[in-house]
Amino acid sequence: MGNTVAREDFEWVYTDQPHADRRKEILAKHPEIKALMKPDYNLIWVVVLMVLAQLTAFYLVKDLDWKWVVFWAYVFGSCISHSMTLAIHEISHNSAFGNSKAMWNRWFGIFANLPLGLPYSISFKRYHMDHHRYLGGDGIDVDIPTNFEGWFFCTRFRKFIWIVLQPFFYAIRPLCINPKPITRLEVINLLAQLAFDVAIYYLWGVKSIFYMLAGSVLGLGLHPISGHFIAEHYMFLKGHETYSYYGPLNLLTFNVGYHNEHHDFPNIPGKSLPLVKKIAAEYYDNLPQYNSWIKVLYDFVMDDTISPYSRMKRQLKGEVKQD
Repeated sequence: MGNTVAREDFEWVYTDQPHADRRKEILAKHPEIKALMKPDYNLIWVVVLMVLAQLTAFYLVKDLDWKWVVFWAYVFGSCISHSMTLAIHEISHNSAFGNSKAMWNRWFGIFANLPLGLPYSISFKRYHMDHHRYLGGDGIDVDIPTNFEGWFFCTRFRKFIWIVLQPFFYAIRPLCINPKPITRLEVINLLAQLAFDVAIYYLWGVKSIFYMLAGSVLGLGLHPISGHFIAEHYMFLKGHETYSYYGPLNLLTFNVGYHNEHHDFPNIPGKSLPLVKKIAAEYYDNLPQYNSWIKVLYDFVMDDTISPYSRMKRQLKGEVKQD
Protein backbone atom coordinates (compact mmCIF):
# COMPACT_ATOMS: atom_id res chain seq x y z
CA MET A 1 0.00 0.00 0.00
CA GLY A 2 2.90 2.34 0.66
CA ASN A 3 5.02 1.40 -2.33
CA THR A 4 6.58 4.39 -4.07
CA VAL A 5 6.36 4.47 -7.85
CA ALA A 6 9.59 4.35 -9.77
CA ARG A 7 8.92 7.33 -12.02
CA GLU A 8 10.52 10.60 -10.87
CA ASP A 9 9.90 12.96 -13.77
CA PHE A 10 7.72 13.49 -16.81
CA GLU A 11 8.48 11.90 -20.16
CA TRP A 12 10.03 14.69 -22.21
CA VAL A 13 9.54 14.47 -25.98
CA TYR A 14 10.87 16.65 -28.77
CA THR A 15 8.37 15.91 -31.51
CA ASP A 16 5.82 18.17 -33.17
CA GLN A 17 2.13 17.91 -32.34
CA PRO A 18 1.18 14.38 -33.47
CA HIS A 19 -2.52 15.07 -33.96
CA ALA A 20 -1.94 17.87 -36.45
CA ASP A 21 0.22 15.59 -38.57
CA ARG A 22 -2.31 12.75 -38.49
CA ARG A 23 -5.17 15.13 -39.29
CA LYS A 24 -3.44 16.23 -42.52
CA GLU A 25 -2.77 12.64 -43.51
CA ILE A 26 -6.34 11.48 -42.81
CA LEU A 27 -7.93 14.42 -44.65
CA ALA A 28 -5.73 13.77 -47.69
CA LYS A 29 -6.98 10.18 -47.78
CA HIS A 30 -10.56 10.77 -46.56
CA PRO A 31 -11.65 14.30 -47.58
CA GLU A 32 -15.29 13.31 -46.90
CA ILE A 33 -14.56 13.82 -43.19
CA LYS A 34 -14.74 17.58 -43.83
CA ALA A 35 -18.53 17.18 -44.16
CA LEU A 36 -18.66 16.35 -40.44
CA MET A 37 -17.20 19.74 -39.49
CA LYS A 38 -20.52 21.40 -38.67
CA PRO A 39 -22.49 22.29 -35.51
CA ASP A 40 -24.55 19.76 -33.58
CA TYR A 41 -27.78 21.65 -32.99
CA ASN A 42 -29.17 18.74 -30.94
CA LEU A 43 -26.60 19.72 -28.31
CA ILE A 44 -28.64 22.85 -27.56
CA TRP A 45 -31.76 20.90 -26.62
CA VAL A 46 -29.83 18.27 -24.66
CA VAL A 47 -28.20 21.00 -22.55
CA VAL A 48 -31.53 22.75 -21.93
CA LEU A 49 -33.08 19.46 -20.79
CA MET A 50 -30.11 18.79 -18.48
CA VAL A 51 -30.47 22.23 -16.87
CA LEU A 52 -34.20 21.61 -16.37
CA ALA A 53 -33.49 18.17 -14.90
CA GLN A 54 -31.14 19.68 -12.34
CA LEU A 55 -33.58 22.47 -11.49
CA THR A 56 -36.20 19.80 -10.84
CA ALA A 57 -33.75 17.90 -8.66
CA PHE A 58 -32.91 21.08 -6.69
CA TYR A 59 -36.59 21.38 -5.87
CA LEU A 60 -37.10 17.70 -5.03
CA VAL A 61 -34.20 17.45 -2.57
CA LYS A 62 -35.03 20.59 -0.57
CA ASP A 63 -37.02 18.72 2.12
CA LEU A 64 -35.21 15.37 2.13
CA ASP A 65 -33.16 14.02 5.05
CA TRP A 66 -29.49 14.86 4.68
CA LYS A 67 -28.55 11.22 4.03
CA TRP A 68 -30.81 11.20 0.97
CA VAL A 69 -29.49 14.54 -0.22
CA VAL A 70 -25.97 13.07 -0.16
CA PHE A 71 -27.19 9.84 -1.80
CA TRP A 72 -28.90 11.61 -4.70
CA ALA A 73 -26.03 14.07 -5.08
CA TYR A 74 -23.70 11.15 -5.80
CA VAL A 75 -26.04 8.81 -7.67
CA PHE A 76 -27.80 11.35 -9.89
CA GLY A 77 -26.42 14.85 -9.45
CA SER A 78 -22.80 13.82 -9.99
CA CYS A 79 -23.63 12.14 -13.30
CA ILE A 80 -25.54 15.15 -14.60
CA SER A 81 -22.87 17.56 -13.38
CA HIS A 82 -19.99 15.67 -14.96
CA SER A 83 -21.97 15.24 -18.15
CA MET A 84 -22.61 18.98 -18.16
CA THR A 85 -18.89 19.75 -17.90
CA LEU A 86 -18.46 17.69 -21.06
CA ALA A 87 -21.33 19.56 -22.70
CA ILE A 88 -19.39 22.73 -21.83
CA HIS A 89 -16.36 21.07 -23.41
CA GLU A 90 -18.39 20.62 -26.61
CA ILE A 91 -19.61 24.23 -26.44
CA SER A 92 -16.01 25.45 -25.99
CA HIS A 93 -15.33 24.02 -29.45
CA ASN A 94 -18.29 26.03 -30.81
CA SER A 95 -20.22 22.81 -31.44
CA ALA A 96 -23.59 24.26 -30.41
CA PHE A 97 -23.88 27.21 -32.81
CA GLY A 98 -20.81 26.91 -35.03
CA ASN A 99 -17.68 29.03 -35.43
CA SER A 100 -19.59 31.82 -37.17
CA LYS A 101 -21.51 32.48 -33.93
CA ALA A 102 -18.68 32.12 -31.44
CA MET A 103 -20.24 34.50 -28.89
CA TRP A 104 -23.51 32.57 -28.94
CA ASN A 105 -21.49 29.58 -27.79
CA ARG A 106 -19.88 31.62 -24.99
CA TRP A 107 -23.26 32.81 -23.66
CA PHE A 108 -24.68 29.32 -23.97
CA GLY A 109 -21.70 27.96 -22.04
CA ILE A 110 -22.48 30.37 -19.19
CA PHE A 111 -26.08 29.09 -19.21
CA ALA A 112 -24.92 25.44 -19.18
CA ASN A 113 -22.61 26.29 -16.27
CA LEU A 114 -25.45 27.37 -13.96
CA PRO A 115 -26.41 23.98 -12.39
CA LEU A 116 -22.74 23.27 -11.58
CA GLY A 117 -22.70 25.96 -8.88
CA LEU A 118 -19.19 27.27 -9.60
CA PRO A 119 -18.13 29.52 -12.54
CA TYR A 120 -16.16 27.44 -14.98
CA SER A 121 -17.19 27.70 -18.62
CA ILE A 122 -15.32 30.77 -19.88
CA SER A 123 -12.03 29.98 -18.14
CA PHE A 124 -12.20 26.38 -19.29
CA LYS A 125 -12.52 27.47 -22.92
CA ARG A 126 -9.43 29.67 -22.69
CA TYR A 127 -7.24 26.96 -21.21
CA HIS A 128 -8.69 24.11 -23.23
CA MET A 129 -7.76 25.72 -26.53
CA ASP A 130 -4.14 25.83 -25.29
CA HIS A 131 -4.39 22.11 -24.51
CA HIS A 132 -5.30 21.40 -28.12
CA ARG A 133 -2.79 23.73 -29.76
CA TYR A 134 0.11 22.87 -27.46
CA LEU A 135 -0.56 19.38 -26.11
CA GLY A 136 1.94 18.72 -23.33
CA GLY A 137 3.45 22.18 -23.69
CA ASP A 138 5.54 23.00 -20.62
CA GLY A 139 4.04 25.97 -18.79
CA ILE A 140 1.10 26.20 -21.22
CA ASP A 141 -0.96 22.99 -21.07
CA VAL A 142 -2.56 23.02 -17.61
CA ASP A 143 -3.89 19.50 -18.11
CA ILE A 144 -0.35 18.42 -17.16
CA PRO A 145 0.04 17.93 -13.38
CA THR A 146 2.46 20.11 -11.44
CA ASN A 147 5.81 18.79 -10.25
CA PHE A 148 4.39 18.76 -6.72
CA GLU A 149 1.58 16.42 -7.78
CA GLY A 150 4.03 14.06 -9.41
CA TRP A 151 6.40 14.14 -6.46
CA PHE A 152 3.87 13.86 -3.61
CA PHE A 153 1.18 11.54 -4.98
CA CYS A 154 3.59 8.68 -5.43
CA THR A 155 2.03 5.83 -3.42
CA ARG A 156 -1.16 3.87 -3.95
CA PHE A 157 -2.94 5.59 -1.09
CA ARG A 158 -1.81 9.06 -2.16
CA LYS A 159 -2.80 8.39 -5.79
CA PHE A 160 -6.25 7.40 -4.54
CA ILE A 161 -6.48 10.71 -2.66
CA TRP A 162 -5.29 12.53 -5.80
CA ILE A 163 -8.22 11.03 -7.74
CA VAL A 164 -10.67 12.13 -5.02
CA LEU A 165 -9.22 15.66 -5.13
CA GLN A 166 -9.12 16.01 -8.92
CA PRO A 167 -11.65 18.90 -8.97
CA PHE A 168 -9.39 20.85 -6.60
CA PHE A 169 -6.29 20.31 -8.73
CA TYR A 170 -8.04 21.20 -11.98
CA ALA A 171 -9.19 24.45 -10.37
CA ILE A 172 -5.87 25.43 -8.78
CA ARG A 173 -3.42 24.15 -11.40
CA PRO A 174 -3.96 26.97 -13.96
CA LEU A 175 -3.10 29.54 -11.29
CA CYS A 176 0.19 27.75 -10.63
CA ILE A 177 1.22 26.83 -14.17
CA ASN A 178 -0.19 29.48 -16.48
CA PRO A 179 -2.11 32.33 -14.78
CA LYS A 180 -3.96 34.61 -17.18
CA PRO A 181 -5.52 38.05 -16.71
CA ILE A 182 -9.24 37.92 -15.96
CA THR A 183 -11.48 38.81 -18.89
CA ARG A 184 -14.84 40.58 -19.01
CA LEU A 185 -16.60 37.33 -19.93
CA GLU A 186 -15.09 35.58 -16.90
CA VAL A 187 -16.50 38.33 -14.65
CA ILE A 188 -19.91 37.91 -16.30
CA ASN A 189 -19.65 34.13 -15.81
CA LEU A 190 -18.90 34.70 -12.12
CA LEU A 191 -21.71 37.22 -11.56
CA ALA A 192 -24.28 35.10 -13.40
CA GLN A 193 -23.28 32.09 -11.32
CA LEU A 194 -23.47 33.98 -8.03
CA ALA A 195 -26.91 35.35 -8.92
CA PHE A 196 -28.13 31.84 -9.79
CA ASP A 197 -26.74 30.31 -6.59
CA VAL A 198 -28.32 33.04 -4.44
CA ALA A 199 -31.65 32.50 -6.19
CA ILE A 200 -31.54 28.74 -5.55
CA TYR A 201 -30.70 29.33 -1.88
CA TYR A 202 -33.47 31.91 -1.52
CA LEU A 203 -36.06 29.67 -3.21
CA TRP A 204 -35.21 26.23 -1.84
CA GLY A 205 -32.57 26.52 0.87
CA VAL A 206 -29.24 25.05 1.84
CA LYS A 207 -29.97 21.42 0.90
CA SER A 208 -30.48 22.35 -2.74
CA ILE A 209 -27.20 24.32 -2.71
CA PHE A 210 -25.40 21.40 -1.07
CA TYR A 211 -26.83 18.96 -3.62
CA MET A 212 -25.63 21.19 -6.46
CA LEU A 213 -22.09 21.72 -5.18
CA ALA A 214 -21.62 18.18 -3.83
CA GLY A 215 -22.78 16.71 -7.11
CA SER A 216 -20.17 18.73 -8.99
CA VAL A 217 -17.32 17.87 -6.62
CA LEU A 218 -18.24 14.18 -6.31
CA GLY A 219 -18.86 13.81 -10.03
CA LEU A 220 -15.41 15.13 -10.91
CA GLY A 221 -13.59 13.12 -8.23
CA LEU A 222 -14.03 9.48 -7.26
CA HIS A 223 -16.58 8.60 -9.90
CA PRO A 224 -16.61 6.13 -12.82
CA ILE A 225 -16.93 8.93 -15.39
CA SER A 226 -13.79 10.59 -13.95
CA GLY A 227 -11.76 7.78 -15.40
CA HIS A 228 -11.64 9.82 -18.59
CA PHE A 229 -9.34 12.39 -16.96
CA ILE A 230 -6.66 9.72 -16.66
CA ALA A 231 -7.57 7.61 -19.69
CA GLU A 232 -7.12 10.47 -22.16
CA HIS A 233 -3.41 11.23 -21.87
CA TYR A 234 -1.70 9.30 -19.05
CA MET A 235 1.01 7.13 -20.50
CA PHE A 236 0.13 3.55 -19.61
CA LEU A 237 2.12 2.46 -22.68
CA LYS A 238 5.42 4.17 -23.40
CA GLY A 239 5.32 6.33 -26.50
CA HIS A 240 1.52 6.64 -26.67
CA GLU A 241 0.29 10.09 -25.70
CA THR A 242 -3.47 9.95 -26.33
CA TYR A 243 -5.89 7.07 -25.79
CA SER A 244 -9.50 6.48 -26.79
CA TYR A 245 -12.23 4.76 -24.81
CA TYR A 246 -15.04 2.97 -26.63
CA GLY A 247 -17.25 1.87 -23.72
CA PRO A 248 -20.89 2.68 -22.88
CA LEU A 249 -20.20 5.79 -20.76
CA ASN A 250 -19.67 7.68 -24.02
CA LEU A 251 -23.46 7.88 -24.08
CA LEU A 252 -23.34 10.18 -21.03
CA THR A 253 -20.25 12.14 -22.03
CA PHE A 254 -20.82 13.35 -25.60
CA ASN A 255 -18.33 10.75 -26.89
CA VAL A 256 -15.37 12.36 -25.12
CA GLY A 257 -13.93 8.85 -24.98
CA TYR A 258 -13.18 9.10 -28.70
CA HIS A 259 -10.18 11.12 -27.67
CA ASN A 260 -7.69 10.40 -30.45
CA GLU A 261 -10.44 11.25 -32.89
CA HIS A 262 -11.28 14.42 -30.95
CA HIS A 263 -7.71 15.70 -30.89
CA ASP A 264 -7.30 14.91 -34.57
CA PHE A 265 -10.52 16.78 -35.40
CA PRO A 266 -11.42 19.17 -32.55
CA ASN A 267 -13.90 21.01 -34.80
CA ILE A 268 -16.06 17.90 -35.26
CA PRO A 269 -18.80 17.53 -32.58
CA GLY A 270 -18.69 14.49 -30.32
CA LYS A 271 -21.83 13.10 -31.95
CA SER A 272 -19.89 12.54 -35.20
CA LEU A 273 -16.64 11.15 -33.78
CA PRO A 274 -17.76 7.49 -34.16
CA LEU A 275 -18.16 8.25 -37.88
CA VAL A 276 -14.59 9.58 -37.99
CA LYS A 277 -13.38 6.31 -36.47
CA LYS A 278 -15.46 4.31 -38.96
CA ILE A 279 -14.27 6.26 -42.01
CA ALA A 280 -10.60 6.26 -41.02
CA ALA A 281 -10.60 2.89 -39.26
CA GLU A 282 -7.10 2.04 -40.47
CA TYR A 283 -5.74 4.93 -38.37
CA TYR A 284 -7.60 4.16 -35.14
CA ASP A 285 -8.36 0.45 -34.83
CA ASN A 286 -4.79 -0.49 -33.95
CA LEU A 287 -4.12 2.29 -31.45
CA PRO A 288 -4.17 1.44 -27.71
CA GLN A 289 -7.71 1.82 -26.38
CA TYR A 290 -9.85 1.30 -23.29
CA ASN A 291 -13.25 -0.24 -22.69
CA SER A 292 -13.58 0.58 -18.96
CA TRP A 293 -12.89 3.85 -17.18
CA ILE A 294 -13.32 2.10 -13.81
CA LYS A 295 -10.44 -0.22 -14.71
CA VAL A 296 -8.36 2.81 -15.70
CA LEU A 297 -8.87 4.29 -12.22
CA TYR A 298 -8.04 0.96 -10.56
CA ASP A 299 -4.92 0.43 -12.67
CA PHE A 300 -3.73 3.98 -12.04
CA VAL A 301 -3.86 3.45 -8.29
CA MET A 302 -2.49 -0.11 -8.21
CA ASP A 303 0.23 0.07 -10.89
CA ASP A 304 3.35 1.28 -9.11
CA THR A 305 4.92 2.47 -12.37
CA ILE A 306 2.09 4.95 -13.06
CA SER A 307 1.64 8.32 -11.31
CA PRO A 308 0.80 11.95 -12.11
CA TYR A 309 4.27 12.03 -13.66
CA SER A 310 3.11 9.62 -16.40
CA ARG A 311 2.59 12.34 -18.99
CA MET A 312 4.50 13.52 -22.04
CA LYS A 313 5.80 17.11 -21.90
CA ARG A 314 7.18 19.34 -24.65
CA GLN A 315 9.46 22.35 -24.56
CA LEU A 316 7.64 24.60 -26.99
CA LYS A 317 9.55 26.42 -29.72
CA GLY A 318 8.70 29.57 -31.61
CA GLU A 319 5.77 31.91 -30.98
CA VAL A 320 3.08 30.71 -28.61
CA LYS A 321 -0.40 32.21 -29.10
CA GLN A 322 -2.84 31.84 -26.21
CA ASP A 323 -6.48 32.83 -25.73
